[in-house]
Amino acid sequence: MSQEFNIPAEKSPDKDVQDNALLAAIGYIWILCLIPLLLKRDSKFAQFHAKQGLILFIIEIVGWLIFWIPVVGWLLFIAVLVLSIMGIVNALQGKWWEMPYLGTWAKKINISHD
Repeated sequence: MSQEFNIPAEKSPDKDVQDNALLAAIGYIWILCLIPLLLKRDSKFAQFHAKQGLILFIIEIVGWLIFWIPVVGWLLFIAVLVLSIMGIVNALQGKWWEMPYLGTWAKKINISHD
């Protein structure tokens, strides 16, 4: 016997989210953030997560200078790792999750569609 699920309209997954959740998640993995940034310019969902991944990537590049410093560097490394994992999980779940503090910077990134 087949069972139908009645999903309210406000909770039904958006096609953009369904089609691009995996690429959005890949955007949180170091330099791979460039894949959705460059290949999925028409996807608001992939761009949203890729821009946050780009902010983390920039922090990681700068972080290479301070990750070796005991405690401070380690805490920064752990924070970046946790934010990346949270971003991947939320993107795969189809959520428009904004990173604390850093999400504001990601919104300022403008990649033209030209």
